[in-house]
Amino acid sequence: MLKITHLTKKYGEKIAVDDVSLEIPVGTIYGFIGHNGAGKTTTIKCCCGLLRFEEGEIMVDNISVKENPLACKERLSYLPDNPDLYNFMTGIKYLNFIADIYRMEKTFRDEQIHRYAQMFGIMENLGQPINSYSHGMKQKLALISAFMHKPKLILLDEPFVGLDPKASHEIKKEMRKVCNEGAAIFFSTHVLEVAEKLCDKIAIIQKGKLIVSGTTEEVKGNTSLENVFLELEEHHD
Repeated sequence: MLKITHLTKKYGEKIAVDDVSLEIPVGTIYGFIGHNGAGKTTTIKCCCGLLRFEEGEIMVDNISVKENPLACKERLSYLPDNPDLYNFMTGIKYLNFIADIYRMEKTFRDEQIHRYAQMFGIMENLGQPINSYSHGMKQKLALISAFMHKPKLILLDEPFVGLDPKASHEIKKEMRKVCNEGAAIFFSTHVLEVAEKLCDKIAIIQKGKLIVSGTTEEVKGNTSLENVFLELEEHHD
């Protein structure tokens, strides 16, 4: 569903992402791990067509992000690490605005909004302006907007930040469900225990370079992901 081939992205002289290649097959939850500034967000932004990149190719559902960014965007959703919502809108207006962009049919959109709002327990808040929402409620609203139109590829940057334990549990279940139904998820996280339990595959990036990738079992071996991550850090510093 997502194929990154020899991706390199520079900011001036600084190489933010250095020759990264990854494949995220259909049905896979793929975790992307690394320190702040390691290149996770830059990679994800390149994948959804928000950042131009110097070298390499990114394909979404066999379509080139460089050559046909709009067709790629129609197939994916992206949740940034700090979602910028329209604070003057009510929650329901915002979700309908997103639904309009993805041309969601009315019955389907109403069903999806209802299902996700119930799941996250924010049904009664949808009529209120977003600027009255807590950080966690904003995160839930952003997650609903990312999942509700059933994209083929879901790109999430630190999706669990600010979520209460129940919402975290619900979104993990939902990530598995949509992948079982034929989507693929690529997400960055600092929460190594979550990645270890949730992900089919994991990649670790450091200073723009991919240092390990594979199935979760392969990457962690007979220890924990935290141990592997810390050992790699020491080894590569």
